[in-house]
Amino acid sequence: MFERSPATGVNPEEAPRQKEASEGTLSESSSTEAHYTPTSLTLNTTVMEAGIIFHSILIGLTLVVAADSGFITLFIVIVFHQIFEGFALGARIAMIPSSFIRKAILGGAFAITTPIGMAIGIGVLSSFNGNDPSTLIAIGTLNAFSAGILLWVGVAEMWFVEWFHGPLAHAGPLKAGICFLSLVAGLVLMSFLGKWA
Repeated sequence: MFERSPATGVNPEEAPRQKEASEGTLSESSSTEAHYTPTSLTLNTTVMEAGIIFHSILIGLTLVVAADSGFITLFIVIVFHQIFEGFALGARIAMIPSSFIRKAILGGAFAITTPIGMAIGIGVLSSFNGNDPSTLIAIGTLNAFSAGILLWVGVAEMWFVEWFHGPLAHAGPLKAGICFLSLVAGLVLMSFLGKWA
């Protein structure tokens, strides 16, 4: 039977286990810090905003060239869509450890992109042909590019990091369950808005 060391007060048999546990804790901590460095947060948010900017320009363009019969429905859907998108982007911008001016520029860029898209739509309204193959290819390419960016950032850079390396990595069952139900509710709501439009 081992006795505790008088110098350290630790059982020699338990020392390796405690060392492994402490190393594991340090490893988890360093992994979390690596995913939450100022550079990674800034890069992830910038990439996310780039995808949203492309998406918002196309939304503004679509709103202007939409037929009169579907304008009201599309307008309501877009308003709710942009509100939820703005909440998500604003939360990420607030986490960036940078100056207020930089955060204001990022927020302002999101605010003006849909009006810019509407201005483009007004400019091309007289000559716009939604059934033209080149138009469909251009819009489809931009939509695919935007969707790919948003999907990657949402799943790989936000969802994965938050659940496996962020605050939710060690959350209790109640908090994790509420967060998961909120995530599913958001997906269902956005899908409903997309179907309605």
